[in-house]
Amino acid sequence: MKRRDFFATLFGATVASAVGYLGTRGKLSVDEAIAQEEQVLSGAKERIEQHRKGEVTLVIQAPNGKPLPNAELTLTQMRHEFLFGCNIFRWGRIPDPKREELYREHFAAIFNYATLPFYWAGYEWERGKPSYDYTDRVVAWCQEHSIVCKGHPLVWDHPASSPEWLPDDFDEIERLSKQRVRDIVQRFAGRIDIWDVVNEPTHLEPSSPNKTKMAAWGTHIGAVAYTALHLKVAREANPKATLLVNDYRTDDAYLRILQQLKDEQGRWLFDVVGIQSHMHGGVWSPQRTWQVCERFAQLGLPLHFTETTIVSGPRIDRERWGETTLEGEERQAEATARFYTLLFSHPAVQAITWWDFSDDGAWMGAPAGWLRRDMSPKPVYERMLELIKGEWWTKVSGKTDRKGTWRTRACYGDYELTIRTPDGRVSKQKLSVRRGADNSFKIRLT
Repeated sequence: MKRRDFFATLFGATVASAVGYLGTRGKLSVDEAIAQEEQVLSGAKERIEQHRKGEVTLVIQAPNGKPLPNAELTLTQMRHEFLFGCNIFRWGRIPDPKREELYREHFAAIFNYATLPFYWAGYEWERGKPSYDYTDRVVAWCQEHSIVCKGHPLVWDHPASSPEWLPDDFDEIERLSKQRVRDIVQRFAGRIDIWDVVNEPTHLEPSSPNKTKMAAWGTHIGAVAYTALHLKVAREANPKATLLVNDYRTDDAYLRILQQLKDEQGRWLFDVVGIQSHMHGGVWSPQRTWQVCERFAQLGLPLHFTETTIVSGPRIDRERWGETTLEGEERQAEATARFYTLLFSHPAVQAITWWDFSDDGAWMGAPAGWLRRDMSPKPVYERMLELIKGEWWTKVSGKTDRKGTWRTRACYGDYELTIRTPDGRVSKQKLSVRRGADNSFKIRLT
């Protein structure tokens, strides 16, 4: 599909999503949208090269410690440092064994990061009986496939996270909520060390759309106090954990809450800003995407895009969606690749999580997956595989010089280094190339 046709189909005659983020009066024509898109995206490849790759120096020594010239080296990436993920909510819950197998196979082939469900009402539908066994199985599978786990969410005022059995007494709700956060974070420490601690604190105001006991209590004590309280409990439960606050609001209302989440010494109570980017109502323009990154990057903290959705089928009405279509799948693939490219090029972004992996069981019944209901890959899966494990993936070869040294550039991540000496001996080494590290390695063969 030509770029102009893509924008015309995606946004119609205008690109309203850019309005308000650039101070634009009126509406953008398709040609104006393309020009602004090109301006934002023009430096993406260069930024990716600058921010997602680093210089690597390898010095190979013989067993006697002398430099080993003319050794053949191959550096093969095994895993990204950047977190490319998805929620894994359908794991173990697909009735057909073949489709379950395909779901897992495709998930492990592309992602290194998985979000596991901890919605309180469903996770502990009977008081005192949390669903630890299921979580243990998912975590074990993720560890087997070198997939980092995140828990979502520990605290939320939505009915999904406000059990019906909660008491009316606010003090008792606080005690139970704190205990839940403490128990879960401590129990999974070392296996799940990334948490969406508080979800959507911007809801906590008198006009909150959620009429739950959690919402009533949270509104009573205020969004900042409610969020800070749970962050402190999570930090105490696992000081090494990475803690997020997560919201769909990307305006100053969310920013103002985050700015107040500091302790008495002025240190942040959380580690990462969580940003939702569900696009059921239309794809964000590149300008809007970049402005959101810049708005929250000013805090000086990493950004995680925690819930990203771009659909591949029509919306019938407020409650219903049609099935995925071939045309919709092509638009989804192109829009997703653009969105990920832009985020991957922004130095503050450290993770992107898709929502959901398959159309089977997707949120709101929308055709949001990278897989169809039968678990066959859509074009978006193939396109993102080409980026994540292709264009943004490193496998390079070369020879050491007379000083036993070889230099190259590589994407940040984990690697296997294969060394073939001039006399034909082969050895393998594991190493990690990290952003901000020296990434110089001296290897003495045995």
